[in-house]
Amino acid sequence: KPLAPTPPMGWSSWNKFATDIDDRTIRQIADAMVSSGLRDAGYLYVNIDDGWQGERDAAGEIHPNARFPDMKALADYVHSRGLKLGLYTSPGPKSCAGFEGAYGHVEQDAKTFAAWGVDYLKYDLCSGEAFYNTPETVYATYQQMGEAINATGRDIVFSMCQYGRFDVGS
Repeated sequence: KPLAPTPPMGWSSWNKFATDIDDRTIRQIADAMVSSGLRDAGYLYVNIDDGWQGERDAAGEIHPNARFPDMKALADYVHSRGLKLGLYTSPGPKSCAGFEGAYGHVEQDAKTFAAWGVDYLKYDLCSGEAFYNTPETVYATYQQMGEAINATGRDIVFSMCQYGRFDVGS
């Protein structure tokens, strides 16, 4: 059975909040999606875009910033509301807003996201453009994260954001 036979529907933090997001806001959005009937209409994803990222520890593991004290607990809350949690990262060293990207930590980050209970990953080429600027390198970086997600064993919708360059979806 396909993981996403139709385009996933839900809500993304970016257009309303940009990087001014936190755990409390995401929980409120999840509650509003239920109380408004959006969940029952098929809007299942609560996606945290850029701005959740903190620093990496000595072992290279990514941690959320102080506004997201426990990403696993947040995912559990979103799941308890009958919804799915999405997250954002970049294949480059930094995200669009200058937060930590997945560069050099792709497999490690995929495992972390799976352990947190992430259901959707937006992979945005921001800052990766300096490293991945040919069709072959762009394909390879998206392939790497796709394989890393698959290796986790968790069903995670993989959303490739690369501004229409190089037809990576084919």
